[in-house]
Amino acid sequence: MPSAVVEGNDVRITGVRNFDYRSRDDFTVRYEERELQLSHLTGLDFYVSYWSEGPVAHTFVSFIFDNASPLCISIETRPELGEGFDPIASLFKQFELIYVVGEEHDLVGVRTNHRSERVYLYHLNTSADDARRLLLIYLARINQLADRPEWYHLLTNSCTINIIRYANAAGREGRFDFRHLLNGLIDSYLYHSGRVDTMLPYEELRRRSLINGAAQAADDAADFSERIRASLPTVSR
Repeated sequence: MPSAVVEGNDVRITGVRNFDYRSRDDFTVRYEERELQLSHLTGLDFYVSYWSEGPVAHTFVSFIFDNASPLCISIETRPELGEGFDPIASLFKQFELIYVVGEEHDLVGVRTNHRSERVYLYHLNTSADDARRLLLIYLARINQLADRPEWYHLLTNSCTINIIRYANAAGREGRFDFRHLLNGLIDSYLYHSGRVDTMLPYEELRRRSLINGAAQAADDAADFSERIRASLPTVSR
């Protein structure tokens, strides 16, 4: 389980996942330590990943720094060996909750390149100050889970519900929306609530935000994060 130490502007995170994948089930396990400075955090990106067709997806975020690679955090179930995700079972304390902290070429690349998920990337209209507040909330929760495990729950303790909850704590203004639960539609919510660039029509923005081709071309390149953003409508800064 990851954990974090925050000392003023400085953040040290242990348990940062940085696996090397040869296939979906063949990979080299590697956990690392990262040191970051809050003053270099400049923005926030939002991922929507579809493992199948339908109104349900997985969402996660990356915190963008001007002097380091993005820090990716994904709120997930922690299944036991041989156990697959079941949305109904998740309502009855069947899966532990875990916050996976890692490098994008791991957390994003395993989905685009090895699990054949469709992954969309959006740059959020979030101020640097709000992004810093949100990261601190995430880190506090990560430390809580390291000390006191919790159950994943599809409706109350899941990826998108927690992202919205923490965004509210960081200063987000807005009401509950049904797309917070049917999170395969969450990019429509982001667009129509003005949380992403709306200069393009929604369908065009969505089409151009699909990053699978760029991620597969980048594969395990050192500049994976830059390459998956190169052709996006709005580039993170």
